Amino acid sequence: MKAPKKMLLTLMTAAMVLVSACGGNNGNGNATNSTNTPATGTESTETTEAKPVTLRIAWWGGQPRHDYTMKVIEMYKTKNPHVTIEMEYANYDDYWKKLAPQAAANELPDIIQIDTQNYSQYAGRKQLADLTPFLGKQIDVSDISQNAIDGGKLGDGLYGMNLGVNALGLNYDPALLKKAGIDSIPENFTWDDYVAMAEKAKAAGLYFDSGMRAEVFFGYYLRTLGKTLFNAEGTGLGYEDDQMFTDFFGMLAKLVVDGAVPSPDVLAQIKGAEDSHLVLNQGIGVWQWSNQFVGLQQVANRPLAIAAMPGPEMTKGLFLKPSMFFSVSENSKVKEEAAKFISFFVNDIDANKLILGDRGVPVAAKVKEALKEVSTEAQIQVYDYVAWAETNSSLMDPADPIGSAEVFKSLTSLAEQMNYNKIKPEEAAKKFRDEATSILKKNK
Repeated sequence: MKAPKKMLLTLMTAAMVLVSACGGNNGNGNATNSTNTPATGTESTETTEAKPVTLRIAWWGGQPRHDYTMKVIEMYKTKNPHVTIEMEYANYDDYWKKLAPQAAANELPDIIQIDTQNYSQYAGRKQLADLTPFLGKQIDVSDISQNAIDGGKLGDGLYGMNLGVNALGLNYDPALLKKAGIDSIPENFTWDDYVAMAEKAKAAGLYFDSGMRAEVFFGYYLRTLGKTLFNAEGTGLGYEDDQMFTDFFGMLAKLVVDGAVPSPDVLAQIKGAEDSHLVLNQGIGVWQWSNQFVGLQQVANRPLAIAAMPGPEMTKGLFLKPSMFFSVSENSKVKEEAAKFISFFVNDIDANKLILGDRGVPVAAKVKEALKEVSTEAQIQVYDYVAWAETNSSLMDPADPIGSAEVFKSLTSLAEQMNYNKIKPEEAAKKFRDEATSILKKNK
């Protein structure tokens, strides 16, 4: 029995309405988003509605970093309404304490912020996903140099996306330098020049600096001598002559014992940048990474400058270092969406106008150029210094091996004992070699 033409017309119309409703925007006002479209902030030509996705993101930092990161996340969610993002953040020490049990339980967040010190440990245990398959697809790398990308390589895999680059240097107050009777820091100053300036500062009632982090600056010193802290295989130390250890830490310990640099108990009273001797007009400078300069200047609220590292062979020692990475958990069920967020974080200009280089000088060229228009004088100082360092440095060492965190803990402890004059540098050199060798031989 045939249906009347009028009834057929009605049924066809209803079917068309039903199909239209099923292909709609699910009430979020965005019918152009697609799981196949990179989240770059540009409009998509796709018409397939993306499926709802939940991402967990974890990072460490201070309150300013927490604040702007949450704003960037809200910006991403506005452009990608199908994505829900759960945030986990803490200060540096608490962050790793929380992450360790999550890793042991295979419950890492989809995206984790990771530093070079812990990078190989997590990647080596196959807890991080290789991002290579996402490059040029979910992660736009068309405006990022290969060197910046390779900063996250470990072996044949890329387990972290470089969020920015840093260079070591001395962040200092030129006015306090002059107060110590030093007109300027020589362009190619040596370790002997450094010691002389520190002694001059002490005579003027000032600290020259707040000391050097053992694992960072000993590595730099070794590079100036053509050596590395770890060997290429990650199975032992990269230098054989313990006199290098003795010379470096003997110099630093003498400055502390002489009162030219604060002792560990004095440094223990510093809880934040606002407590630093530079901010309090009691110290001339701070040895640190370039991305920390802006925060220090903001707290000091006066003009500061950046000087390069001591030499000789400064260019052999200096290197551009990824400040940190965003990595994707190997256990993540939403790796593609996690990769899209990372692409947004490193490439989106508006997002980076909130970040403002806090995680290192941006790796995307167009982002760096755009930021110069909205950057403060201090931020431009950092960009200029890193650009200078790029042409006055050498390739960075391979990623720290598994067990490096334990090695650094041993080195830090021994450096503190030397600064308290509780152990002689010669004895500390031997003890460090024994402890490091015992830790690293497990990688053979």
